[in-house]
Amino acid sequence: MTDRPRISRRAGAIAPSATLAVDAKAKALKAAGRPVIGFGAGEPDFPTPGHIVEAAVAACRVPANHHYTPTAGLPELREAVADKTARDSGFDVKPGQVLVTNGGKQAVFNTMAALLDPGDEVLLPAPYWTTYPEAIALAGGVPVPVEASVEAGFRVTVEQLEAARTPRTKLLVFVSPSNPTGAVYPAEEVEAIGRWLVEHELWAMTDEIYEHLVYGHARFSSLPVLVPDLVDRCVVVNGVAKTYAMTGWRVGWMVGPLDVIEAAANLQSHATSNVANVSQRAALAALCGDLSAVGEMRAAFDRRRRTIHKLLNEIDGVVCPEPQGAFYAFPSLEGALGKELGGRTPNTSAELAEVILDLAEVAIVPGEAFGAPGFARLSYALGDDDLVEGVTRIADLLGRG
Repeated sequence: MTDRPRISRRAGAIAPSATLAVDAKAKALKAAGRPVIGFGAGEPDFPTPGHIVEAAVAACRVPANHHYTPTAGLPELREAVADKTARDSGFDVKPGQVLVTNGGKQAVFNTMAALLDPGDEVLLPAPYWTTYPEAIALAGGVPVPVEASVEAGFRVTVEQLEAARTPRTKLLVFVSPSNPTGAVYPAEEVEAIGRWLVEHELWAMTDEIYEHLVYGHARFSSLPVLVPDLVDRCVVVNGVAKTYAMTGWRVGWMVGPLDVIEAAANLQSHATSNVANVSQRAALAALCGDLSAVGEMRAAFDRRRRTIHKLLNEIDGVVCPEPQGAFYAFPSLEGALGKELGGRTPNTSAELAEVILDLAEVAIVPGEAFGAPGFARLSYALGDDDLVEGVTRIADLLGRG
């Protein structure tokens, strides 16, 4: 008998995606006939715009699309990504600096694998998206959470980053607009962080996938645009998923220095090779079209943002900062903990999320998944009626303030 484990330590240490797990459970309950309302999934509830779908249909009939493309992506799509990056953020890059990936997640994994050696530390502002620490750890890196408080608008400061920096620090994960908090960094704070990175010769991976989803007075700012001296040590991650309601098409990309892109492309050539050709053709149609569809979605998200912010703050024990970007609310549930609910007394946000699902039939993602116990993430990328009904059920369970 061998004592060797069946599963590798590396794979066994990976935590499942909490957001996908919550969404899967909600869908399973709905399939079983339960009237569950899900706030878990981070995807628009809109269909992919028609002209994009038609481009994919046409692509299916072209035999060339039945075969491999270069690993890094269709040349015309890489060029379109470069053009879009210049158009939308003002960041001028060459097509050779673009690697098309299987969604934004692969771009994150590629970046970490291309840049990190075992023991390298990565500063990770918390609350953070659930995939970041797993991607860092799989590459041999060490995630170093830097807590962003509610009082600071869920934004970290240069002083906090400097306090967390060590001789092993190599990279900062920078995300604005933020998943899960909806925070958006003002331009002056983005620039200050970029200058700090340059001063200490650190790398940045900046996730810009929510760039078009900002509201009110908030404005998106691109880190390498505000701090050009950082360009040679900055990787930008993006994709079509959120902007064009194309989460299921699985097309993302990373933009960075040529040597990093080449290394990441070599890695991808052995992992997945190219993104599905039809999806690439659909993404090409998306990037070459206008942004009218995202304008319509943004208007709907803005309306829902204001609604969910108001309704959550009317619940006893719940305090919700106003989100400025993306499509998530990130309320504190700490005031609702320790209360008896249906014969159960949840003392953590994870326990409370279970109670809410079981008793109110509403699925939310507990803050533990984002490095923020006591909080929860609610995606407001769902229909207006479901949004109101879902939050009303939570209010009926917890009580109104």
